[in-house]
Amino acid sequence: MNNQKVQYFFAMVRKFLISGINLANCTLLVLMLALGSQNLSERHSLNLGISSTEKLPSGFLIGMSIVLGSFSGSLTTLILIPSEESNL
Repeated sequence: MNNQKVQYFFAMVRKFLISGINLANCTLLVLMLALGSQNLSERHSLNLGISSTEKLPSGFLIGMSIVLGSFSGSLTTLILIPSEESNL
């Protein structure tokens, strides 16, 4: 039984490492996106229902949606990976 707990611990550590790497990759993508969209002239604002955002470049808005989708998709797959504890 002790061996199963150790395997479960290492599976959880692996999930935390993968999520940390994913967070670092998404952060770098956001930084590159912010640097790349500095001088774009076409700007739009998002209507959020209650209020609207400041006018932002359209490339930045599209890039942020891609980065957030990548981050949420990878976290979803990490959650859906079965852990070794389910076999106990």
